[in-house]
Amino acid sequence: MTYGSKTWSLTMALIRSLRVTQRAMERAMLGVSLRDQFRNEEIRRSSKVFDIAKQVAKLKWQWAEHIARRTDGRWGPKVLEWQPR
Repeated sequence: MTYGSKTWSLTMALIRSLRVTQRAMERAMLGVSLRDQFRNEEIRRSSKVFDIAKQVAKLKWQWAEHIARRTDGRWGPKVLEWQPR
């Protein structure tokens, strides 16, 4: 579900849709329907799955750290350290 998320623009709409999809997957894993009216916190506790929004943010920071550590002359660090005239 997080494939390619390192390069996504993390907007509130995207976070909301990721969380909705994750909740649907968790309900399917546990065999719980919406009619059962379990709270999201109870489902999260039962499934023991991490919050997808936090995971995507963590992956984005890991990618940024990876790009910043490069020393092979690519444009990533050059753009980060660029000083306009």
